[in-house]
Order: sequence, then structure tokens, then C-alpha cells
Amino acid sequence: MTGRERVDAALNFKEPDRIAIHDSPWATTIKRWHQEGLPEDKGPDEYFGYEFAGCGFDGSLRLPTEVVEETDEYIIERTADGALRKNWKDSTSTPGWLDFAIKTRRDWEEIKPTMQFTPDRVNVEGAKKAQQAANKAGKWFHFSGVMGYDRTQVICGSERLLVAMAQDPDWVKDMFMTFSQLIVDAGEYLIGEGVQFDGVFVFDDNGYRNASLFSPAMYKELLLPAHKLVYDWAHSHGLKCILHSCGCVKGLIPYYLQAGLDCLQPLEVKAGMDLIELKKLYDGQLAFMGGIDVRAMAHPDPAVIEKEISTKIPFAKKGGGYIYHSDHSVPDNISFPRYQRIMELVLEHGTY
Repeated sequence: MTGRERVDAALNFKEPDRIAIHDSPWATTIKRWHQEGLPEDKGPDEYFGYEFAGCGFDGSLRLPTEVVEETDEYIIERTADGALRKNWKDSTSTPGWLDFAIKTRRDWEEIKPTMQFTPDRVNVEGAKKAQQAANKAGKWFHFSGVMGYDRTQVICGSERLLVAMAQDPDWVKDMFMTFSQLIVDAGEYLIGEGVQFDGVFVFDDNGYRNASLFSPAMYKELLLPAHKLVYDWAHSHGLKCILHSCGCVKGLIPYYLQAGLDCLQPLEVKAGMDLIELKKLYDGQLAFMGGIDVRAMAHPDPAVIEKEISTKIPFAKKGGGYIYHSDHSVPDNISFPRYQRIMELVLEHGTY
């Protein structure tokens, strides 16, 4: 079977020959692996046979970008969303957000007209070439975009957005729906130009360490319609939808299902997302991707990750509905030999 067939089987709760596999190593992890045996001319996706590929679009505010400050340790940049972002050069981590373009509702009203879709937001030829390469490799080719809370926080900041969700919900709903409509319009345009997708993979981080960033009631009121807009559009083209949402989002899952979600990723273990528990609760209703603890991957005792995989994957794969992925991304404290062993275990326990 091809990767595309395996992913489709999982999303339709059918058992393929083995579970589909994908993962997201940090750039610093890949650099380390090249020093430890990963061939220099190959990336992890090719070497390990990851089975996803995709393309997106320019969903930014399209403001001028600039480097504001650069040292040997870090770089501070003004992004296309008008935000001031600090990144460390020799480590992979969450960026430091120093300033934002949108501070008031009036700021949003002034910039909103630029958020309408225009064809120059997509690269049609690039998308077609990516599709052809994915088809040749047998990969599941998806359309991607960032939406909802996650998309909006990088234009106005998390604290400001959370306060606005309580104090000015109509403004927040307008931002959420604007970004979702942009995803729909960009995807529809690419399909109209002949690009063929196997599914949709969208990103919206809604969780924190022990719970969602906002209440389920607030999700239902403010964010569910924006998610539903994207999922309904995808389903109108026969496309399944995967949502990446970090942190603990257990309390939102019933509402994710109301919105029409097909698969949830990455199931962050340290935030309380338990793959086996979720499979028991939502088997046949929601597919899952991820849930393999990267802390177990990095543990000095290899028996720890062996137990993690041999316990979770055989249970999660029953009746389809599961795709392998780490529980977020693969950090650079995991060696190449260890990850090779991890992939051996995934294939061993993920074969039907």
C-alpha cells in the first residue's frame, strides 16, 4: 500500500497493511542526525519514509519585513504580520514575541480589507509540482493553513486576544472568521486551478499545560464556527481534515466533533493527552495522530520507549483510526541511533 492509502484507511477507520507514519524533527535535530549517520543528501522524510506532503498559501497581513537586530546569538525580525519576533540562532524553541501590529479593534478594521483573497497569495505552479512529487512518492498530499486562535494571536498577542475574547467577542469572531474564509478561498482557488488534494491539515493551538487556553463554552461561541467553515468546505470536496492543536484540549474534543473534525494531532503527553484514553472514548468518531512521548524517546533507558510504543500503538491501531507521530516534534536530545530504533519499533508494532 502507499502512504496515501494508509492515511486514507486510518481516517476512514479501516486497517491498512500497517499504520501510516510521519514526524516533525527540529532543524537542530536534523543537524545532529547528519553528524550521527543520517546521509548528508537525505532528510528524515526521505530516509524514514514519512508519508505526508503538502502546500499552503500566504495568509499573512503582507506588511513589510525587516531585520531589526542581529547578534551572534539571536535575530529580531519584523514579520509580514507586523509583529516583532526574536529567535535564537543555534537552538529551536518557541519564538519570543516582543510587539504586535494589531493592538485595538480599530487597527484590525484598518487592516482587514487587505485580508481578502487574491491569486497572488498562492503559487499554483509550485503547488502542482508539489502534488506531482507527492503522487510519485505515494504520499498523502494536503492543503494547509493556520486558523483561529493560533493565527490571530500572532497579530495581536495572546494576552490581548484572551482579554478580547471576554470583553469584545464580536471583534474576535470577526478575526477568526476572516482567517478561516481566507483558507477556504485560497484552497478553493487552487482546486479550481487543477491542484488535487487528498485532505486538509490545519493548525490552531488551543491548549495549555493542563487545560485549554479558554473554556469549552468560549470555544463553542467564538471559534467553533470558524473551524466548521473550513471543515465544511473540505468535506464538500470529499477531503478529510486533520487539526494540529498543542497542549491539553480534551475538554474541546466534543466541540471539535461538532465542528466536523476528522483527526486530532499531536496529543501532547506532558499536557495530559493520553492516546489510549482518547481511543477508548472516541473510537470510530475521531482519528488520532501522535501521542508518543518524546520524553520517553530521549530517556537513557531504551526500555522506556520500547514500553511506550509496545503499549500504545497496538491498542491505538485497532480498527484503524491511528497515524504515527511524536507527541509534538522531535527535539535535539534524541540521537539518530535512538530514533532509528524508534522507527523500527513503530513499524514492528504498527503492522497489522
